[in-house]
Amino acid sequence: MKPVGRDLPRIVVIGGGTGLSVMLRGLKEKALDITAIVTVADDGGSSGVLRDEMQIPPPGDIRNVLTALADTEPVLSQLLQYRFKNGNGLAGHPLGNLILAALSEISGDFVSGVRELSRVLAVRGQVLPAAGIPIVLKAEMQDGSIVIGESKIPKAGGRINRVFIEPEDVAPLPEAIEALRQADAILIGPGSLYTSILPNLQVKDIAKAVIESDALKIFVCNVMTQPGETDEYTVSDHLKAVYDHIGCHLFDYVIVNNGDIPEPVRQKYAEEGAHAVELDEDEVTRYGYQVIADELVLFRTFLRHDAEKLSQHIYQLVESWMNRKG
Repeated sequence: MKPVGRDLPRIVVIGGGTGLSVMLRGLKEKALDITAIVTVADDGGSSGVLRDEMQIPPPGDIRNVLTALADTEPVLSQLLQYRFKNGNGLAGHPLGNLILAALSEISGDFVSGVRELSRVLAVRGQVLPAAGIPIVLKAEMQDGSIVIGESKIPKAGGRINRVFIEPEDVAPLPEAIEALRQADAILIGPGSLYTSILPNLQVKDIAKAVIESDALKIFVCNVMTQPGETDEYTVSDHLKAVYDHIGCHLFDYVIVNNGDIPEPVRQKYAEEGAHAVELDEDEVTRYGYQVIADELVLFRTFLRHDAEKLSQHIYQLVESWMNRKG
């Protein structure tokens, strides 16, 4: 188990989705004080049902991050992720989502419920929703049409111009802003660019706090494009999308995969409309970003980041940054 204490480098991770959880499983083994700021824009599946019926932020991404950072027996993690297959009204719900919903009612609000489950799971770090209420994600497409709802945006069949949230003045959690102010490093990604990463940066004052921070800033690029969201995007296209939403070149380093993806795996993803994200290094470095490229993927049922190798690169960058700061 890693040491715990106030002197550990403070790292804030912003995002959502499976990629974030995979990476956090590696980071929690490092000597880091981790805060995860997680999207609350999801409106599909179990999360969408609980969001609508109980008027709470969607619990799915939060559940995945809590499970990733938990210091528990594997069977408990499996229990939280267990998705009911049968039952009228119960089928499709992961148990962890229901527990978070119950704790929200018991403790009085969703944020307190997350804190309670974090304590029960002995979470290594702090997990915070980007806001204490659910937000609605909207996308303006290149043809000028507006698509409403996180789950509908990738299915719209067009190219995304920008995303924005309602209510646009939703307040971030004070703890999230404080964590960003105290951060030694801020890490954004991996995850769905327009529906997991950028919604967090649309929450009032979060982007401002990231911009104003003198922390080391790292972007972890996705391995594959996402159909309906980042079709044909290169690494620099991902960075340009962040720039277009934030208004500045945010990152010091960009971590990307340059490992070969076996042809059968490529074909499997191509059938779904996904392709490997191309590293256009000249374009990336032209804007002042430093590139860390390595073989960072594993394939089991799906392509995932190699959590151990990725977290080692991140830790080395943070350690070097801390040494330079003295």
